[in-house]
Amino acid sequence: MADEKQYDIVVVGGGPGGLTAGMYGARANMKTVVVERYQPGGQIANTAEVEDYPGFEHIAGAELAMKMADHARKFGLEVVSDEVVEIRSEGESRKVAVGAGGTTYVGKAMVVCTGGSPVLLHVPGEKEFAGKGVSYCAICDGAFFRGQVIAVVGGGDAAVEEAMFLTKFGSKVIVIHRRDRLRAQKVIQQRAFANPKLVFIWDSVVEKVNGDAKVRSLTLKNVKTGEHSTLEVGAVFVFIGFHPNTAMLPKEVAKNDRGYVITDFKMETSVPGIFACGDVRDQLVRQITNAVGDGTTAAMAAVYRIEKIGG
Repeated sequence: MADEKQYDIVVVGGGPGGLTAGMYGARANMKTVVVERYQPGGQIANTAEVEDYPGFEHIAGAELAMKMADHARKFGLEVVSDEVVEIRSEGESRKVAVGAGGTTYVGKAMVVCTGGSPVLLHVPGEKEFAGKGVSYCAICDGAFFRGQVIAVVGGGDAAVEEAMFLTKFGSKVIVIHRRDRLRAQKVIQQRAFANPKLVFIWDSVVEKVNGDAKVRSLTLKNVKTGEHSTLEVGAVFVFIGFHPNTAMLPKEVAKNDRGYVITDFKMETSVPGIFACGDVRDQLVRQITNAVGDGTTAAMAAVYRIEKIGG
């Protein structure tokens, strides 16, 4: 028989938003659990350095994640390692998360902080140099490559806007696009083409990321001619798409045309009692501070809801 555990608030996902939601839930004297499939901290646990979180001029991502988790546990938060494969809403005050390990987590409210995943290049060297010159966040990592040649892969709005942002740091920013024209909006293209620090390589894809202790170069292939070339760079930023992790959510939870969860100002979804925070929502920027703010709002809204329905 499957193990069923009862809580006031079930938080799915243990990144910064989830740990914050868990902390505020526990601090409000609600029995709260965070269910995280990997280690607490989410993506920041795999981030080499964080230098844009208030109060910490410079801290390893794994250390920040540990501090967040330890802080939350001091208020009585329970953190468990399990992968949630299904979320259900059964009536007014029964929200159910089914874990891959066979445990069912039942709460009176649920906060979904499952984040998202950047679309990868899936080429040799990409995983090996992640955090060592391969990045998916210009705001997070751009300042580490001051004065260096930076490559950006992609041709949509995000890629071009991030490339322009990276010109604040790089001596030159090279945009690599598999087509002969950008997909970004015309107004964004106009600004990009007017930027003297931006260079474009058309009809090309990255076939390999090369380096030693860090990224040193990229192996490119021209998709029209088949010709290979080597491009010396200090870093490569990949912006070819981002997928919110929403597969486990019930179909009743409304999403926008890009698959992101839609919430109101309380972070509540279209299903009462199910809240969402962080990258699983559509965000202008994807930063730790965004997720933490969302998590605070979602947890307190969940607390107020439970108190209102007499939980």
